[in-house]
Amino acid sequence: MSDAPRAGVSPVVTLLALAAEWESRLDRELRELGLTTRKYGLLAHIDVTPGISFSELARRSRITVQSAHAAVHALVDAGLVADAKAHAGAASVLEVTQAGARVLATAQAVLDRLDDELRAEASSLSTALTTPHEGALADGQRA
Repeated sequence: MSDAPRAGVSPVVTLLALAAEWESRLDRELRELGLTTRKYGLLAHIDVTPGISFSELARRSRITVQSAHAAVHALVDAGLVADAKAHAGAASVLEVTQAGARVLATAQAVLDRLDDELRAEASSLSTALTTPHEGALADGQRA
């Protein structure tokens, strides 16, 4: 086997570089709304599943329950989420507040604009990322 570097471009390295660029764009926009990418995801999960448990929220977000508690506490402090049963020993009942719904709507508009920009800048890539492929991550076989 040769020690010389391989010629050509790695699709994995290219995908990672592009992902970092687009994540940076989204992060900048979300920061202006007082969110991180993780908090945006948690807020969206709570919105579509009112009353979701911390363990389910953590599972869906691929974080620890402790991390979910800390992030949700920050969302509660920001007035974006309410916990209807926030007292010791009671199961939480998480819901997005009206302020949270407004922030989510604005975040969705940002995401829609970034999606449009990606389609304009890299239409083939956008199509590949939104078209189901046999064996792709979207089918749940990996990750």
